[in-house]
Amino acid sequence: MDDFDRAHYDNVEGEKISDDVFSVCAINAALRTKGVAGLAGGLQNTITRTIKGRDSISKGIKVSQTDKGIILDVYVLVWYGVKIPAMAWDLQRNVKKELEMMTERTVMEINIHVQGVVKKPEEQRS
Repeated sequence: MDDFDRAHYDNVEGEKISDDVFSVCAINAALRTKGVAGLAGGLQNTITRTIKGRDSISKGIKVSQTDKGIILDVYVLVWYGVKIPAMAWDLQRNVKKELEMMTERTVMEINIHVQGVVKKPEEQRS
C-alpha cells in the first residue's frame, strides 16, 4: 500500500495527514500511560509482517478519518494488577491530548481494546 493510499485530505484546508502520523502520535502517548505494557498487533499487523517481513509502524493502532474527526482503536497489553478502567480513561485522555496538540484535528472516539495481561518480570537480584 502506497503512502498516498493512507493519506487523507482535510476538506477545509486541503492539508493531507497520513494515518501513520496519527498512529505514531497515539503510540507515543499510549506507551507513556501508566499501566500499559505495550501495544498488540491485530490481523492487519500479522498480514503486514507476513507480506513485508517486518512489523507495521502503526502496530496496535487503527485510524479512521471522517469529516467530523478522527476515530482510533488502540489495542493494548496491560500490566498484571492494573485497574483497567482507570488505565483506559488515562489512555484515552493522553492519546486525545497528544493527537489534538500535534495535529490540530478533532478526536471523536478512542476505543481501547485490552488484548492481554502481562506479568511484570521479576527484578533481577544483585
